[in-house]
Amino acid sequence: MEFKEARWTRRQTLAAGAIAAFAAALAPRLALATEADVAGELKKLYGDKSFAEGRIKLDIPQIAENGLVVPLNIDVESPMTEADHVKAVHVFADGNPLPQVLTYQFTPESGKASASTRIRLAQTQNVICVAEMSDGKLFTAKANVKVTIGGCGG
Repeated sequence: MEFKEARWTRRQTLAAGAIAAFAAALAPRLALATEADVAGELKKLYGDKSFAEGRIKLDIPQIAENGLVVPLNIDVESPMTEADHVKAVHVFADGNPLPQVLTYQFTPESGKASASTRIRLAQTQNVICVAEMSDGKLFTAKANVKVTIGGCGG
């Protein structure tokens, strides 16, 4: 078996390098979710159920200087009894590579439907919070966050 040594000309090497650099710069922007992706995720989770506004206090800064660590506080108004409590809270971001950011599960033993965390945002985008109640009702809250330095390579 004979191997031939592949030789590239300088022009071919420069062209291949330029294509690779262009693809590396463009790839993260092509992989971001859209509002339609978030709508698709919500449809997968809840079908055609309707969403009401209210009962959710979504505390997130309007301007995040660093998208790597954006503080997020969620507080859902609920008595947290066996008959009326928050089952789950889902957070979506329509400009991140994956639209579903996190999910919290609650029970009446949780005492309070409240959570705090830090999330990574790739760019300026909407953050959507959906609270699923024990009676099947869905509540939503939405905030637009302007990110000055992206957390996902942006």
